Amino acid sequence: MGFIGFGEVAAILTEELVKNGAEVFTCVEGRSDFTWNLAQEKNVNTVSTNDMLAQKVDIIISAVTPSAAIDSAASIGNNFKGIYVDINNISPEVVKSALQHIKQGKVVDAAIIGSVNRKKVQILASGKHAPEFAQLNDFGLNIKITGTEIGQASGIKMLRSSYTKGVSALLWETFYAAYKMGVDEELLKVIGSTEGPDFEASAASRIISTAFHASRRQEEMQNVQSFLSLTSDPIMIKCIKKKFHEIDQKLKKLEKKPENYQEAFLLWENDI
Repeated sequence: MGFIGFGEVAAILTEELVKNGAEVFTCVEGRSDFTWNLAQEKNVNTVSTNDMLAQKVDIIISAVTPSAAIDSAASIGNNFKGIYVDINNISPEVVKSALQHIKQGKVVDAAIIGSVNRKKVQILASGKHAPEFAQLNDFGLNIKITGTEIGQASGIKMLRSSYTKGVSALLWETFYAAYKMGVDEELLKVIGSTEGPDFEASAASRIISTAFHASRRQEEMQNVQSFLSLTSDPIMIKCIKKKFHEIDQKLKKLEKKPENYQEAFLLWENDI
């Protein structure tokens, strides 16, 4: 099997696949030295073009940035007759636009639910060829079939993101105010007393992750906004997107995750 795009998602899934006997390929055309080195580290076979990738494998997983999803599918186009899986964090409409480029192959809409760093992270899959993709469970993945139509898996992902990213944006705004007042640690305990024992660690993790991934989350919220606009005026999503944009503007040069949420706030204040 093969990956288009070889970042965090592809690297983590590859670990499980290779450990369970799968042979994995990826294209390194136009990619950075970091990507090439990561592929080597994960024992992935590299090819120089997507055409070569299409000839080598019977399953391709597209794991790229949301803005690159359609172009990635177009790069495969008519040259692939296997199973093409879009696992990108994009709306059902964008998934359908991407997958229409796969003229000869079988297509699957897939979505990672939660952090890919979690052991055996769940992958939802929809489309009539989802059962064929789910055969990768034999190689260590955790794929759950959620429907027969393209757009169902990505739709669930979008709606989940609407909730989880909204919580992250609210946590940032709330706890920054508490941090400035010097009561952030006490507030964690107060809210944790009603929200459960995991709240303190979860809230801190969300704030840290927001600092590091604000740009990506802003892009994700644009997809969520487009999706929800089909049924309503997504007022809250517009505010969430604005908050991530505000954070991203000050933390564009951040190269690694802060050690703790207080450091995230300090870096933000100083426009690092």
